[in-house]
Amino acid sequence: MVGANLKSETLKLMDKRSGIEAEMNAIIEQLSQPGGPGLSGNLVDSEGFPRADIDIPYVLAQRHRLAELKNDHGEITEKINVNIQLLHSAKLTSTPKDSGVEMNQNASDSSAGASGALQNIVSRDSRGANDVDLISGMPFAIVDEIADASPAAEGGLQLGDQIVKFGNVKAGDNLLQQLASEAQVNQGLPIPVTVMRQGALFNLSVTPRTWQGRGLLGCHFRIM
Repeated sequence: MVGANLKSETLKLMDKRSGIEAEMNAIIEQLSQPGGPGLSGNLVDSEGFPRADIDIPYVLAQRHRLAELKNDHGEITEKINVNIQLLHSAKLTSTPKDSGVEMNQNASDSSAGASGALQNIVSRDSRGANDVDLISGMPFAIVDEIADASPAAEGGLQLGDQIVKFGNVKAGDNLLQQLASEAQVNQGLPIPVTVMRQGALFNLSVTPRTWQGRGLLGCHFRIM
């Protein structure tokens, strides 16, 4: 019973986290529209006066809300990770050896209209959909800027995508340097990228290359 309650609680937390991610993505997309202030752009013009083309109080409120959501996301993710560890510990002591889980990567998900491979965790026994294993990737960066017709856009990356894995980069120190190095080393070669989008994991392939815009990817990552 304790395990069932813990699993139910964790699923609710994951749903709540998905809602937070959706709201974060909406704010990021709104602030990052062409001509917009972005997530950290100046709110004054070249002469030091408040910009007349944007609603400054609204932008400040949205940036503040985004910071709050980021904190809430971190707290919920921490709770989810603790619960997952407890569930795995219980499974190791009580689950028969032949009733584990395996990870399947579907080539497409027509019901969701997803482009790319949606990563699903499927149970090998006869349990229902609510008993899927609660394994989730930990995003470490978010796409907060992306140029049209860029290698990143052509590879399927979208504004607000949260990077779970970029080639060999998963997490750790000096992430921006790691990401830049990974792109440079693999110039002209496809890099497998796993992103979280609206609470779902997608597998993409992005090829760094020179193009008419800046950089090898044409996007900007912000470490979370």
